[in-house]
Amino acid sequence: MTPIKVGLVVEGHGDFKAAPILFRRIGYDIDPSVPLDVQQPIRRPRSSLVRTAGELERAVELAALKARPRGGVFVLLDSDDDCPAKLAPLLSARAEPAGMGLPVSVILPQREFEGWFLAAAESIRGKRGLPVDLAPPQNPEEIRGAKGWLRERMHGRVYSETIDQPALAAIFDLNQARAARSFDKCYRDLRLLIEQFRV
Repeated sequence: MTPIKVGLVVEGHGDFKAAPILFRRIGYDIDPSVPLDVQQPIRRPRSSLVRTAGELERAVELAALKARPRGGVFVLLDSDDDCPAKLAPLLSARAEPAGMGLPVSVILPQREFEGWFLAAAESIRGKRGLPVDLAPPQNPEEIRGAKGWLRERMHGRVYSETIDQPALAAIFDLNQARAARSFDKCYRDLRLLIEQFRV
């Protein structure tokens, strides 16, 4: 079977390492028989992707070139203090025409990527210096400073975005994380892409 390619646009150094791991895991969870070829992400600062005219479009076009002819593009950005429900349609309207005919999905974790780890906190108990009785906070996606939340609970080490984010992306429970609406959207959008190109 010809692999389905996934182009990625991300903002941070941790996302650059973690996103490919995560998308491969989700793809395998959806259907292990479908080969998913996750491309090296296009990384640009969030501020330029959101605010600089043409920057998001150029990044999506580069990602689409990597994903052609059989694949799609995912734009993965922290919403930070912006409302995802307001920002996502604006970014989608800019990104989709740049996708060269491929499906383009904009995923905005509410606040930040690490909120997904908080939603699945029980599955990362005892890992990366975290306590064995770690419990998810209420409304994990609404935590401003999910990195800080993890950092405060790590014993004997400091949270490192470039080391811990990919490590946690490799082990956190995908089903638990689907309690976070933005992660569930990411999962569902990748499933739609796989279903579209599955032969």
